[in-house]
Amino acid sequence: MRHQPIHSSFFNKPTLELAQALLGKILVKETAEGIASGIIVETEAYIGPGDHAAHSFNNRRTARTEVMFGPAGYTYTYVMHTHCLVNVVSGAADSPEAILIRGVEPVEGLELMYQRRGPVKREQDLTNGPGKLTKALGIVKEDYGRPLWEAPLYIAEGNEPELTAAGPRIGIDNSGEAREYPWRFWVSGNRFVSGTKKNNIIK
Repeated sequence: MRHQPIHSSFFNKPTLELAQALLGKILVKETAEGIASGIIVETEAYIGPGDHAAHSFNNRRTARTEVMFGPAGYTYTYVMHTHCLVNVVSGAADSPEAILIRGVEPVEGLELMYQRRGPVKREQDLTNGPGKLTKALGIVKEDYGRPLWEAPLYIAEGNEPELTAAGPRIGIDNSGEAREYPWRFWVSGNRFVSGTKKNNIIK
């Protein structure tokens, strides 16, 4: 299966709109070991500088967050608790916003994913979390700054999901009122979604 990278103009949307538009698209990573890909089924939007949960809160500009201050459609990777996480930079230049990809449903490279993830018994446990999916797909910190419309790491067209939902983000309990913002989006009923909290069906 050969995927066609999406056009760069796809990323020129307001962050909350883009976070929903990413659902159903395919995240692809090409490596020397082979190609692994998955349908994006869960995202979280982070809108700095007014978002207490965002790395760019209060316009915090560091070597790590620098890519967020550039144009949309580039890769923002960082390591948290030894796990690499992957984000899509969103918003206009100098408007540091990003979307965390929290879950994907495997499309190809399933055997490769099992090799990378180790002793995982259930298929959904391969990629039902932001640290799990990067390891399964072979996404690494060094992918930082890559344009997400070109190989080896890119987003491709998929199918629009029938039903999606929105609710509070996960793991940001120390971010004040921002922890309640309904900026997590997912494909309803998909077993590769990383977690469930109170939610609203949006389509």
